[in-house]
Amino acid sequence: MRIATWNVNGIRARHGQLLEWIDRERPDVICLQEIKATLDQLPMGLCDLEGYWCYWHGAKGYSGVGLHVSKERWPDGPAFAHPAFDFENRIVTAVLGDLTVASIYVPNGGKDFPAKMRFLESMHDMAAAYHAAGRPLVMCGDLNVARTERDVHPKERKPTAIGQLPEERALLECIIAEGLVDVGRALAPDDDGLFTWWAPWRNMRQRNIGWRLDYVLASRELASAATTCVVFREVGTSDHAPVLASFSV
Repeated sequence: MRIATWNVNGIRARHGQLLEWIDRERPDVICLQEIKATLDQLPMGLCDLEGYWCYWHGAKGYSGVGLHVSKERWPDGPAFAHPAFDFENRIVTAVLGDLTVASIYVPNGGKDFPAKMRFLESMHDMAAAYHAAGRPLVMCGDLNVARTERDVHPKERKPTAIGQLPEERALLECIIAEGLVDVGRALAPDDDGLFTWWAPWRNMRQRNIGWRLDYVLASRELASAATTCVVFREVGTSDHAPVLASFSV
């Protein structure tokens, strides 16, 4: 099973890149963030991706998430839903048999930091509820928090920068502690160059001076079957790269 996440930073500008990447990699689950489009604004071919159940949850020019699920692996179709704490089109879930997958776009926090913290707290409540019930969960997406100092290039480390604040990192750790595993870091514990976002100037991406903001957080049993978690730094013109985790299940 292969689960992907990608903040596309505007699906209308990058739909061709997305279709090309999907055609090449064929993930079983595709979680998208920052689609910045309503359903009627989506380019032709995206509303009914061949081989996928598709769900788009967006607004014009801002935020928005998508979730796409393989028809071959789940022929009966998923149940799509939104947790009660969803706002600004930032989360959608799909129930896939016993597994629930969430595509999540956490607020940046620059304009409303308390709203970001409330959203992370609600994510913690959600993870805790699934863990207590023994229900497997995968939380994917742009979480807008660099988990540790290692997840920020030394030239970008700023102790007062939103996305690196201790209280944000503490909340992310609380979420992970609810029976989840940070698959990317678990498979590359010593990789100091593991980043998923780069500021769009001064060739930051080409120089790999970035932050790790995009995650696949999987329940421990599923995470134990993880074989790879690849960041496609060379793909697309979004400021984020796609991340693709593979599991031997």
